[in-house]
Amino acid sequence: MAINVRSSRFNAGGRRLSSRRHARSRHRIALGFPRAGDPIAIIFPRWVTIRRSGAPAQCQDRPRQREAVITGVEETAARLTWVRAEQVRFEQEALRDDALADAYDAATGSMAPPVDPAAGAALRFLAASIGARSVVEIGTGYGASGLWLLRGMARDGILTTMDSDAVHLDHARAVFSRAGFGAGRARLIRGTAAEVLPRLTDGGYDLVFVDAEPRSYPAFLDEALRLLRPGGMVVLHGVLTGPSGPDGPLRAPDPAETAVREVIQGIREDEGFIPLLLPIGEGLLTAIRP
Repeated sequence: MAINVRSSRFNAGGRRLSSRRHARSRHRIALGFPRAGDPIAIIFPRWVTIRRSGAPAQCQDRPRQREAVITGVEETAARLTWVRAEQVRFEQEALRDDALADAYDAATGSMAPPVDPAAGAALRFLAASIGARSVVEIGTGYGASGLWLLRGMARDGILTTMDSDAVHLDHARAVFSRAGFGAGRARLIRGTAAEVLPRLTDGGYDLVFVDAEPRSYPAFLDEALRLLRPGGMVVLHGVLTGPSGPDGPLRAPDPAETAVREVIQGIREDEGFIPLLLPIGEGLLTAIRP
């Protein structure tokens, strides 16, 4: 919504004589992305106090009055169009990378969809921000998120990624190799997370990224806390996908939704975490455990 403020002139009887629109009203716009391709604009209007210059002299001592008119969506729509255009441009630039484009092409439409390019860029940024040298990825898929992580990790960092599908692992290995990350930079392990995670060293990792079945997120969070060294970071993908059907008081949440809500609430209420919820792609919940 665009906020326009009008000031009016009044005669001695209080009747409005004229009105003019002020173009200098200001507002701030905050953008949230609860799910891919669904931007929402939230308007925070700044109320402007206006003296009604045409009021009778005996009314001059009255408190100043305020009048605001909420009109059209032109400016907001223009801003959203610009934001979406920048998102598309970012995605196009990211996918000019042949290895990354290969991973996205293979994963699109599959049972292992890739992370949104913006979410992938966030993973790269998070890994780089803590100088991650040892990272665990739960859910290899076709290698898109793993490649984003590798590009944010330290030059000698090692990614440990697991998936129960051999086809996924083979394709991810080829993607990593094509991008210049040889066998010494990535350990690809075939097996379920329940089988592989118990074999990993306690307190031996800087970052744990989870992109798997949401119903298992509470258990994966417990495993991540065991694996992380002090100051390590856990990142969970897909926490803002929302309910599959219309919401309402009589709707019972499905197990995946319940599990995600449990994890979000647990991290938010635990004073031992430094949490951050990023409304990017399908949502990234990240937390540092000091």
